Parts: sequence; structure tokens; C-alpha cells
Amino acid sequence: MSQSSQSTREGAPDPGALLDLARTLRDAALKAGADAAEAAVSESRSLEASVREGALESLERSENREAGLRVLIGQRQAGVSFSDLSDAGQALAVERAIAMARIAPEDPYCGLVEPDALARRLPEIALYEPAALDEAGLEAAALQLEEAARAVKGVAMVSSAGASLGAGASAAAASNGFESARRGSRYGLGVAAIARSGEAMERDYDSHASRRFSDLKDPREIGRAAGERAVARLGSGKVASGKRAVVFERRVAGVFVSSLLGAISGPAIARGTSFLRDRLGERVFAEGVDIIEDPLKDWSFGARAADGEGVACRPRALVEDGVVTTWLLNAASARQLDMPLTGHARRSLGGPPGAGASNAHLAPGEASLDDLIQEAGEGLLVTEMFGPSLNANTGDWSVGVAGFAIEAGRRAGPVSEVTVAGNLLDIYARLIPGADLEFDSAVNAPSVLVEGLSVGGR
Repeated sequence: MSQSSQSTREGAPDPGALLDLARTLRDAALKAGADAAEAAVSESRSLEASVREGALESLERSENREAGLRVLIGQRQAGVSFSDLSDAGQALAVERAIAMARIAPEDPYCGLVEPDALARRLPEIALYEPAALDEAGLEAAALQLEEAARAVKGVAMVSSAGASLGAGASAAAASNGFESARRGSRYGLGVAAIARSGEAMERDYDSHASRRFSDLKDPREIGRAAGERAVARLGSGKVASGKRAVVFERRVAGVFVSSLLGAISGPAIARGTSFLRDRLGERVFAEGVDIIEDPLKDWSFGARAADGEGVACRPRALVEDGVVTTWLLNAASARQLDMPLTGHARRSLGGPPGAGASNAHLAPGEASLDDLIQEAGEGLLVTEMFGPSLNANTGDWSVGVAGFAIEAGRRAGPVSEVTVAGNLLDIYARLIPGADLEFDSAVNAPSVLVEGLSVGGR
């Protein structure tokens, strides 16, 4: 990838300017009659180069700027989100939010966090670097993606290849005294290849993202992997139905962490709509399994020093030695459940905060992907998922998948049009993590093995 001394430093969003705007909105709401108010503003800018057949196909710039305002009058609250940030647009947003709050139903659990619960000193987290590529560098990276994928024997064409960079910033200001502002950068590579054998065609892809240029994988590695994946899927067949051991490849295994985060969300627990609602402090996973949240990790996606309501975030084990240790609480669910705040509020522009974790991952085990496949014996390796379905109340889960049969402990021929199903409580209890963990999103997991899942095929 070619680099350039030219950067988008001067074009990156300014967190300080966004914070000034958030303060202005907050103060305007208080002046208009709100008892309490919080405002948030976000801005993002990106540049993406796409190529086709060895030539630049498109170079696209995008910019987005929007704001949200939540106001409280007594125990009533309302919010608005908007993108017209002119003086007139701001005045209209304040007027609408106040009018909506006056007629909203009372909510005994709403309200800003008490000032003594707010984070007062926010640690610095490295999330931003000035752009290390210009337009020519992005084009060169995209061309390398395409060239590497097309060089794989059996690849007929590359349907898409692109490289991107971007920067985003956000700021918030609330009448309880909390203020924050931050900025982050992002680089991305993605390519999709189509393989052909006779009349049969198969498609697959590979991608990678990072916050800083030095962590970005080589485009040629990404392109080659996409091509090899597509070729490996040629000749897909069926797999016999029955109970089987299933290995979920790293790039799809994060679904089990995401499902857990939803199940331990405070609002879901307060509503009684989680299959884990009675399992706090109980062993749900096998002994030795940990799920870690590290919101202060430099250069990670999902990192934050304070949550969406201003409560300090800290590293912790959400699951320790298989035991669920905490719910993910925002202020409303903490009040409803009569529990202390945990620092898991997730800001929603113009709405009451939700709840969620920051930069969570399933801790790796010691087995490689090949080791997991060998241990599976006769089973299935899942490399792609389609339309997962989850009953949040019971934990019943099913998903359409594609991947490879496992025969005698080795990866065999490709399979498609397969359904995998089970109950997440059973899945968690039998889940074995592999060793191939990588950090390239806000939720990460290594490959995992789960015995005894229902597989629907021919």
C-alpha cells in the first residue's frame, strides 16, 4: 500500500466544535422549560475507492452530521434526532422536544444519572490517527485486493474490491454536569470473489478493519483469502440431518457473544424477556470460559471511557469461569431492578439510552482451528451464516449456514443449504473456544466447537 504525507488532518471532525454545539442545545432546552436535558452531536467523514477489472471504478466521499436532544420535565421525557444543525433547525428541535415531553406518559424510572455517580476524570484512549493514505493509496490498495483474488486458480471474476478510510467524532453535554468529546479513525479493506467450475459458480469474501494503518492487514493477503474461499466452495453438496458436532469459524463465532450481551442487557432483564433472567451469579458456560469487556483498550472498536450517561467504564469479566457476573445496566434499568450502576448505558441520539457492552470478546482457548475440527470427528464446519433466529425468552436458536463437512477429523467437501439449531443454554454449556482470536470489531471471538447440535440437511 502506498502512503502519503498528505492527510485528512484538516478535514477530520473537530470534537471541540461538536461539544460547543451540544452545550448550546442543552442550554437552549433548559431555557425553553426543561427540568433536565442532554444533547449529543456526531459527525463522520469517509473516503472509499472501488476498482473493477484493474481500473478505478469509483471514488466516493461521504459526510454525515446529526444531533440528538433528550429533555425531561418531571417524570416525563421525550427526544428528537435531526440533521438540520442551522440555528433554525436547532430551535425547531428544542421546541418539538419540549412539546412532546409535556404530553408524554410519566416514567418512574427515567432521569439523568445523579451527579455524584458521574465519571470525573476520563482516561485517554488512543482511537485516532490522521489518515495515512490519500486517494491514490486507497486505489492502489483496492487494486492489490482485486489482483490477488483474481490470481487464485479457479476465480472467474471479482465482484467488488474496495479500500476505505474515515474519521468520526462525537460529543455530549448534559445538565447534570457530564460532558465528553472524542474522535476515532478507521481503515477498511473488502473484496468478494466469484469462482467458476463448468456451470457452477460460488461467491465468497474477506475483509479487515482497523483504527490505525499499521494494524491493517496486507491487501494481498485479504484478496488471496477471498479467492481461495470462493474456490473451496465449488461443488457444494448436502449434509445428512442429525445431531452433530459443529465448529464455527472465527468470523461467525462472535454471534454467541452478541447473543449473550443481548441476554444480559438490563432493559431485557427488567422486562423479563431474557432466557438468562434468573441466571445472574450462576454457571452458564463451561468451567474455564471467560468473556471479557475491555472498554479502555487502545485502538479497539467499541472502546469508551464513560458510558452513554456519563458513568465510568472499566475492564471486567462479564462471564468468569463460566459464571455470569453482571447485568449490563443503564440508569433506568438499574432503578427498576434496584441495582447499582454498571457503566453500560448506550447513548441513542434523541432517545433514552439503551444498554450494551464495550469491546467484548470470548477469551481464547488452546486449540487451533485444525484441533477443533479434529476433535469434532464427524460434523460440520460453519464458515457463513444466513438469517439467525433467536427466541429471546427461551434461548431457542437456529440459523442457515454454509461451510464444509467434517469427516474423520478433517475438513471435507463444501456444503450449503444447511440449518443448525439448538438452545443457547445448551450451546453455552458445551462451547469450547479455540485459540485464533483476533480483534477487528467491537465483539470478537475465536473459532468455537459445540457438540450435539441439530443439523438439518438432506
